[in-house]
Amino acid sequence: MGNQLTDMAPNAPFLPHFQCLHVVVIGLDSAGKTSLLYRLKLREFVKTIPTKGFNTEKVKVAVGASRGAVNFQVWDVGGQDKLRPLWKSYTRRTDGLVFVVDAAELERMEEAKVELHKITRTSENQGVPVLVLANKQDLAAALAVGEVEKLLAVHELSAHTPHHVQGCSAVDGQGLQAGLERLYEMIVKRKKTVKHNKSRKR
Repeated sequence: MGNQLTDMAPNAPFLPHFQCLHVVVIGLDSAGKTSLLYRLKLREFVKTIPTKGFNTEKVKVAVGASRGAVNFQVWDVGGQDKLRPLWKSYTRRTDGLVFVVDAAELERMEEAKVELHKITRTSENQGVPVLVLANKQDLAAALAVGEVEKLLAVHELSAHTPHHVQGCSAVDGQGLQAGLERLYEMIVKRKKTVKHNKSRKR
């Protein structure tokens, strides 16, 4: 199922203004992935039930004052144990990865770290920009971004994997705009590098 769906994913050529960027949202179950997706889509908090397969929505995001809006085709994939092996099917040929963690759940940070490192090390995802969203910053128990970075050992990610950790909240939307802008910048930079390297080989 996943493979067929990934084949439908837009493979946007490098253009100054992308028609659509393909982004996959993954992370452990109950991290708030679907709530974040619908906060972006509907600009409001939506209480959701656990995702059994995937959700996909086209989301328009304004990136910077001068650059206008960018379309993201966002795939939100379920995070339960049995669904994690399917992540690879969705992340093949993606432009960017969004890894969501529940910043208020200290006891699951090790589990999240294992999954983050596993998915970024697959051969298909080498060099794919990663935005880590430390969600639920609206809760008093939420860990600061620096703590989340340490616990997920983000510094141990491959030197070829551009990454950024951003605190956010699906409840009030804080941090989402800034996070997506950074993801967009990382994607653009990578596409320019790939294009430059290809032209040098000719």
